[in-house]
Amino acid sequence: MSAHIIDGKAFAEKVRHQVAADVTLLKNNHNIIPGLAVVLVGEDPASQVYVRNKHKQTLEAGMKSFVHTFSAETDQTTLLALVDQLNNDPAVHGILVQLPLPNQIDENAVINAIAPEKDVDGFHVINSGLLATGGEGMVPCTPLGCLLMLKDHFNGNLSGKNAVVIGRSNIVGKPMAQLLLNESCTVTITHSRTADLPAEVRRADIVVAAVGRPEMVQGDWLKEGAVVIDVGINRIPAPERGEGKFRLVGDVNFDEASKTASAITPVPGGVGPMTIACLLRNTVTAACRQAGITLS
Repeated sequence: MSAHIIDGKAFAEKVRHQVAADVTLLKNNHNIIPGLAVVLVGEDPASQVYVRNKHKQTLEAGMKSFVHTFSAETDQTTLLALVDQLNNDPAVHGILVQLPLPNQIDENAVINAIAPEKDVDGFHVINSGLLATGGEGMVPCTPLGCLLMLKDHFNGNLSGKNAVVIGRSNIVGKPMAQLLLNESCTVTITHSRTADLPAEVRRADIVVAAVGRPEMVQGDWLKEGAVVIDVGINRIPAPERGEGKFRLVGDVNFDEASKTASAITPVPGGVGPMTIACLLRNTVTAACRQAGITLS
């Protein structure tokens, strides 16, 4: 078997096109321009790239982009004051504080200071609780992107599928499991201490790997025909490219898994592009909810 490659770049482009269409409707019919505020503390190179990409794609979708940058020495009081200002700014519909934050700042305190209705990352404890109880909250972007790709692959119906999530983080693993459960999947959350992890994975129709270990999931861990969503992004040495060179791989051994899976996301080009696309989607959702508007 040769697996179908789920093209995250192409799917993300479709999501962004829909976001742009929704933004046009909000502008023309309701005089609302969704606004996204992104806050960056420190000079982490990867975070700087993410923020630039978010800013660029926000503007391309026709939305307002507000970028606030601080030095790595910024104290928590200063950051919380900005969050409070953004909470009270009617032009800002979504707020994202780029993680990780410097050690002197309590990430949970900052996340939970964001107004839940503007928490487009979906990390606020209220949004986590709403997701767990089936309420209408903001959903974390990466799990949402995974779900959208899965629903597209299965023509909208995941009911009855056995799903295994590898990883239990608050950012991906736990919300991913809850989203799958809400779609009537039978869900198993696994992690580094799971006894006989390969046997657990082998039962799954759907595997979502989000454990942060390069190429950990092997082809013989998979059930024939499984659908694999690889959330991992890991840098590993690539001496074949030259001294000091690296390449990106996922949490799944792509070459081996492709021989058993029926469909799989590549790394890069799979889940990654969907994260920012879903951030834009969440910002439009937040703007609509704050205005009491339902787009057809």
